[in-house]
Order: sequence, then structure tokens, then C-alpha cells
Amino acid sequence: MTFNTLTFRVHAIQRMFERRISKEDVRYVVATGEVIEEYPDDTPHPSRLILGWRKSQPLHVVVADDSDLQQTIVITVYEPDPNQWDPTFGRRRKV
Repeated sequence: MTFNTLTFRVHAIQRMFERRISKEDVRYVVATGEVIEEYPDDTPHPSRLILGWRKSQPLHVVVADDSDLQQTIVITVYEPDPNQWDPTFGRRRKV
């Protein structure tokens, strides 16, 4: 579930600034990306990892839904490391 309101945690904004990732990029990934991992035991809200693309670059966005406030919270954003992810960036490499 994704709510219409997208809230950015300070950590996410810091990482976005460091990595030159815009809010528009994140909104696009959240709206159109594919959920590749789910973390139902995360607190205070279950979260999920979304894979999307900005231009030709993969982007991972971790979000959680706060159903009480009807908002989706952006926890962090990063470009996945090709050494840790398969060529599709949708599955972690086996160690």
C-alpha cells in the first residue's frame, strides 16, 4: 500500500543530497517501481525495498506505510552496488 502523502525522513534527505537524487526521482520510483523485498517485522512500521529506474540508473528506495497518519515514509534512498546485487538489481548476490 502506498499513500498519497510521501514524507521524507531526515536520513533520506541527507542521502538524497549526498547522492544527487531528487524528490521527483524518489516519487517516480515509489509510484512505478517494483517491491523486491519486504520487512514485515520492522518497527514502528513494516517496510519494503522498491527497485526503480531514473534514466538508466537503478535506484533503491526503502519506505514504510504509517496507516494512522495515512502517509508513506521514505527511510533511505541509494543506488545499489553491482557487487552486492544481481544484474537486474532485484536480487542480492549470494555470498
